[in-house]
Amino acid sequence: MSTASDDLTGRTAIVTGASKGIGRSIAELFAARGANVVLGARSAPLLGDVAAGIAERGGGAVEVEVDVMAEDAPGRLVAAAVDAFGGVDILVNNAGGNSFMTPLATMRFSGWRKTLDLNLDSIVRLIQEALPHLVASGHGVIVNVSSVTALRGSPLMAHYGAAKAALVSLTQSLAIETAGDGIRVNALVPGWIATDLTGFLRTDETVESHVLDRVPMRRWGTPDEIAQGALFLASDASSFMTGQSLVLDGGLSAQP
Repeated sequence: MSTASDDLTGRTAIVTGASKGIGRSIAELFAARGANVVLGARSAPLLGDVAAGIAERGGGAVEVEVDVMAEDAPGRLVAAAVDAFGGVDILVNNAGGNSFMTPLATMRFSGWRKTLDLNLDSIVRLIQEALPHLVASGHGVIVNVSSVTALRGSPLMAHYGAAKAALVSLTQSLAIETAGDGIRVNALVPGWIATDLTGFLRTDETVESHVLDRVPMRRWGTPDEIAQGALFLASDASSFMTGQSLVLDGGLSAQP
């Protein structure tokens, strides 16, 4: 149900990793609440499907086929928003992920570096590019999508957990730096969500059971549930909230 406080009519949002999973759900929900959406991801066909669906429902969306780690990615995403819709009001840094699990002792440093580049460095570059436009907006918002791995030890995923924990710290520092410019910065912290990223954990019943045994609610979260959290953080419903982390993990991080 839509309310006045979560109405995004007239605002423009950049959403990275928007072709599927959490990013797609966020983009579609924002568009349903009236926002114009710039969709960034590597897969042009999947982006086209998302944009077409938004257009069919009367929303505004443009696609930018982009790898967020590319040097020109920040400029292309921001330029697309400015050219198509006149500015940037909301930035959702959702693109990220982890492609391997290994002990830190034997990890190749190239793997560490690539993980940090994707989940942290690329976000910093995009934030720097978007900040002048977010200031000009008068109600700029940044939502950084972190992970529950930022909040607790993650054996075999120290690289990913470290990147996502750094993103939470970045969120806090940036929130203080930009509050005077009218910008709010918060982190969205999902737990185990049923997406392609976690698909390998659902193909084996024993592995899946081990994962869900640690979740008090005993189920996977859905991308749509995470999108609702992103809407709260991006909209005026959270107008007095900045520098915080909204954890949606079924109770996982509450356990010892």
